[in-house]
Amino acid sequence: MSPKQHRGEVTSDLLLDAALRVFAESGEQGLTVNAVLQASGVSLGSLYHHFGSLDGLIGALSHRWLDRLLGELTKALQETGTAREGIAAAVRAYLAFVQEHPGPALLLHSPLADRKGMARGREFRDAQEARVSEVARWIRLRVDSGELAPLPPALIESLVLGPVVAVARRSLSGIEDVGLDEAARLLPERIWRSVRA
Repeated sequence: MSPKQHRGEVTSDLLLDAALRVFAESGEQGLTVNAVLQASGVSLGSLYHHFGSLDGLIGALSHRWLDRLLGELTKALQETGTAREGIAAAVRAYLAFVQEHPGPALLLHSPLADRKGMARGREFRDAQEARVSEVARWIRLRVDSGELAPLPPALIESLVLGPVVAVARRSLSGIEDVGLDEAARLLPERIWRSVRA
């Protein structure tokens, strides 16, 4: 990597890290160009050079953390032997991500992310195609082996992740009627019953 490329990568990271800090501290309303520039110490020209706009910066930040979350889910699935173990591992990995990375989890589960996902869902999914394909392949193999119900992979994904996302959102919004540790203990078996063959 050339020194110029390294400086560009450092500048991008400064902007991404600052945007996440601003979002975690001030929410969507506080996530402005000026707030990010002040938190990062980076110039306006650099923000536009690297990301094109605040929207581009937010998109890149969301992609960065979604890729990490999907990577952890994929790893959890691949390290198991049975479908039942995989479902439990995926639930635990997702909830562990939320606990270990509350700022990024807050962003990924925010109304801002929902709006961007609805407006640019295909683009986001295409950007994560490799990870999404690995999860879908894992599901298809388990359906073909007779471990999982003969449903389209997207429906199985929804049955598995729907309850987990709901619990994560409750926790991130400050509703603590069910702790993430308790959910990680209780949800896998209930989810397994909904997707097993």
